[in-house]
Amino acid sequence: MTPKQCKMARVGLAWTAEDLSDKCQVSRVTIARFESGVTVAAASVAAMEAALIAGGAALTQKMGQIGVTVPA
Repeated sequence: MTPKQCKMARVGLAWTAEDLSDKCQVSRVTIARFESGVTVAAASVAAMEAALIAGGAALTQKMGQIGVTVPA
């Protein structure tokens, strides 16, 4: 998952950083750092990605393009 995908999925699900933090047990500060492009622990990224997927987001990466889809 890229930082842009994280932000797109979170916004698409109408989650604040606090919502994601509550769902994945990663601090809001770590989420903000990741979404701004700062490297964070792989375990934190995995936890955020798992929470977003559990929330209904689908992350794609194909031919140099990234994407996110969320339930309507």
